[in-house]
Amino acid sequence: MIELQSISCNFDDAIIFENIDLKIQNHLSILGANGSGKSTLAKIVSSLTKYDGNVFINATNTKDLSLLQRAKILSYIPAKLEIYDAFICVEEFVLQGRFPHKKSFFDYANKDKKIVQETLEFLKISHLKKHTMNSLSSGEQSLTLIAQALTQQSKVIIFDEPTANLDPHNSKIVAKHIKGLKDYHTVILITHDLHLASYIDSPVLFIKNKALHYYQNDFFNDENLEKLYEVDFKSLSVDYD
Repeated sequence: MIELQSISCNFDDAIIFENIDLKIQNHLSILGANGSGKSTLAKIVSSLTKYDGNVFINATNTKDLSLLQRAKILSYIPAKLEIYDAFICVEEFVLQGRFPHKKSFFDYANKDKKIVQETLEFLKISHLKKHTMNSLSSGEQSLTLIAQALTQQSKVIIFDEPTANLDPHNSKIVAKHIKGLKDYHTVILITHDLHLASYIDSPVLFIKNKALHYYQNDFFNDENLEKLYEVDFKSLSVDYD
């Protein structure tokens, strides 16, 4: 379980969150308008931004954990791969996910390399393993980011807008993988894509005017969506299967 206690966060004197509490029992989809604080909340859980208050994962305060300890518990997958060695190959990039498990000053073990190969095969991208990162399409980069997170073997995986830059075909591939990961990981999804959130079928946290609105179920109905987004909606239907 993930628990946020008395969380406050601001940037340049603008208050993003003020004294909020939240319990995430298992999976969660986080929705809201642009600038509502979805990614900020994910980065607070991931300790990637400054905040006041406390975040507990399975009763352990993340402030008491080292970077490597946190990396063994939680993976954060950004919307887009922006900072990397353009000429590193996919296999080497994914292997970096094993860094929290590597012994200092030693090379990666055969076990680490085996996990990488199995992950690439699981995601059906093993044919890309010698390709450089800058040669990949957006969809291939998204799958490579997921591969690195899976090799990290953390219990919690946070996806930040995983289909934002993808065409419908690659969105379908990524969506099916994310849903499948719910069987083995705690999945937190940040997205604007209501069809994706509906397909993933997790409880929903909607952020509006710095307030958190939690829905265990019954979020995806026209009346509710029109109230929250303040626009007209027609019933959602999507088939990723």
